[in-house]
Order: sequence, then structure tokens, then C-alpha cells
Amino acid sequence: MLQRIQTLYLLMAAAVSAGLIYVFELWTNPEGEKVFADDINYVFALFLVSAFFSILSISRFKNRKSQFMLGRLNIILNFILLGLFVYQSLNLSGETVVSEKGIGIFLPIVSIVFLALANKAIKKDEDLVKSVDRLR
Repeated sequence: MLQRIQTLYLLMAAAVSAGLIYVFELWTNPEGEKVFADDINYVFALFLVSAFFSILSISRFKNRKSQFMLGRLNIILNFILLGLFVYQSLNLSGETVVSEKGIGIFLPIVSIVFLALANKAIKKDEDLVKSVDRLR
């Protein structure tokens, strides 16, 4: 249902996970080459799985519990991705030549924020339905 606010949040999370990975670089090599998410296979796959979970969660609008569960799973996936970036950035900073970190490392944080807002709205809808069921 496109009129619900969580759909907008989930679309934004999917756009961050699938679209902005081509715009913002993750880091710059010591040779001066910009490294994007699609240059590293496992990072690219994790971003695409995150976008897939967001789109799948939008399509599960009739079952709010599974939608909420997919949102939580997607948040955990983005934390794993963020952990990989932190590990990689700590390895990059130990070089003799200083490499430059890009803003693309922070994309999972933006996605986590949108997913948390979507889960909050899903929870609010679920509580509203439960309160109406109590009145019957």
C-alpha cells in the first residue's frame, strides 16, 4: 500500500541500498582509484540483498508481522555490512600510504535509519489494529 509512511521509508532504504552504491565511493586506493561497492563482490551482494529485503517487505503489507521481521533482518544485515566496512577501514588506515575513506561507507547507517523508522511505523499500525480488535 503506497499510502502508508513505512512504504516510503522502505523505498528510501531500497534506493540507498541499490542506487546510491553507484554514486558514492567506499574509499580511494593508494593508487588513487575510487573503489565502489560493485567492485567488491560480497559487499555488492549484501547491498543487493538489503534492497531486495526492503522491496519484499513492501510487498508483504498485508502481513505486518512478517514485514516487521523482514525489517529487523534487514537492519541486522546492514549492521553486518557496517561491521565489514569498519573492519576494512581499520585495515586501510594501517597502510604506509594514507588512503581516503569515502562517504559510501556510511550508506548502511542511512539505510538503518530508514528501516528503523519503517519498523516504528509498522509497529504503530499493528498496535492500532490490536486496539481496534479489543473494542469488538
